[in-house]
Amino acid sequence: MQKNRDEQAVTKLWEEYQKNKNTDIRDQLVEHYLPMVNIIAGRLAISLPPHVDRDDLISSGFFGLLDAVDRYDYRRGNKFETYAGVRIRGSMLDYLRSKDWISVSLRQKIRKYENAVGALEARLGRSATDTEIAQELGLSMEQLHQLELQMNVATVIPLEEYIRSESADDSLRDPSSSVEHIELREVLATALDSLPDKEKLVMSLYYYEELTMKEISFILKLSEARICQLHTKAIMRLRGSLGQEKADFC
Repeated sequence: MQKNRDEQAVTKLWEEYQKNKNTDIRDQLVEHYLPMVNIIAGRLAISLPPHVDRDDLISSGFFGLLDAVDRYDYRRGNKFETYAGVRIRGSMLDYLRSKDWISVSLRQKIRKYENAVGALEARLGRSATDTEIAQELGLSMEQLHQLELQMNVATVIPLEEYIRSESADDSLRDPSSSVEHIELREVLATALDSLPDKEKLVMSLYYYEELTMKEISFILKLSEARICQLHTKAIMRLRGSLGQEKADFC
């Protein structure tokens, strides 16, 4: 009963805001949806290094929420939480990108790994094994696993916007980019489907079910470090596939 009354109250706020764009009403809507910002910031922060300030993520997400409230049209029937979630997360990712918090040496290692996996799997026509990736990079298995653990911290940004773009409001997308977006989404869907089963499951649970690495480790009965490793490998395979596809179009 209380939930229905709350929903009706929020609907009334949206109706009033659509009519006159009153800032007081906007502030009430922002306050109502503010917990979303904390939830999304908390989830992103789990995968980030300690020096990234969670409060800065929340601040950037707040501006994403403001933008979502200003641009949302409830009359279209789209769920605001889905629409706002994309914009809030996008603002946080923009903030992280602007800080350039990944070291130059790690960035170079990531690029080398990504290119090697992309080229290797293009030759093989299938997902490469750990042994094959290690041989391609000239590393021992232990060195490969250490590298993948280092790279995990850098995989919070890549592909977030692509994977979650299916939830965005297509009516607000730039028409000039719509064809490219559709092609990219198709390539990504194919690449996701070609992942090894465990990596595919981790990606599904993390990005679509929105579970944390810790929660996934409980479900799959694997260590959190192993889940992070599987996540990293999946991200790098997908980036390699997308990079290879881009090269083929050039």
